[in-house]
Amino acid sequence: MPSETSRDEVLAAARHVCAGERQPTMDEFAAAAGVAVRTLYRLFGSRAALLREAGCAQELSARQRVLDAALEQVGRGGLAELSMDELAATAGVSRATVYRLFPGKSALFSELIRAFSPWEPVADVLDALPNGHPDDVMPAVAQAIADAMHDRVGLLLRMVFELLQGDPDTAEGMRHSMARGLPDLVGYLNDQMQAGRLREMRPVLAIQLLAGPIVVHLLTRPLAEGLIGAETPQELLGEIVHAWLRAMAPEADADADADAKDD
Repeated sequence: MPSETSRDEVLAAARHVCAGERQPTMDEFAAAAGVAVRTLYRLFGSRAALLREAGCAQELSARQRVLDAALEQVGRGGLAELSMDELAATAGVSRATVYRLFPGKSALFSELIRAFSPWEPVADVLDALPNGHPDDVMPAVAQAIADAMHDRVGLLLRMVFELLQGDPDTAEGMRHSMARGLPDLVGYLNDQMQAGRLREMRPVLAIQLLAGPIVVHLLTRPLAEGLIGAETPQELLGEIVHAWLRAMAPEADADADADAKDD
């Protein structure tokens, strides 16, 4: 189990390597700290969490301000009601800048999917831990999903609703959302099931069994924390993942656990 000292050393190295104008990759953080990428995910859960703890946040670019404003507008009224003029005013840029960055609603929605969907961060986890054991990989996957949806789960659910409507402006976004991350996770879970590390079932169903409780937790967190006490979001997420891993244990392991309880 890594010590607090090693965690502090990693944070010190991270602050040093992100002192420039850009945010480093997990590989760059790992090289600077002299640890494995797996260790970074074990210590911090996700790249976003490491960036936050190291204080590596950058001033938002015009592009990011437009995307943040667009997410709010789509969350309120849907893509059809999105006003490019209001979007420019909210983001503090000119209308010409909005169209230079995103030449139309279809391009804008596609970029919203890329920027705010949890599947890109999930793909990054799987790239970093391609052959990892589910005990190591799935907590990082769950953290990536939770980080992507933090404080915006309602807005992201509205984006899902937009995708399901089949509007032409969202069609490209739908294709993009299915290109990376979700297929990678389906493939990873299938491989782990075939290797006997996870219970066999449809991988998409296994993903739903993990993502569903995370979404419900994020939606109801203020109420839940008031009822069950002062556990941190990280502890609660850990319990969700632990329950998923127990439920997804190979059937032989599950039968052994049941026999032990009967005894």
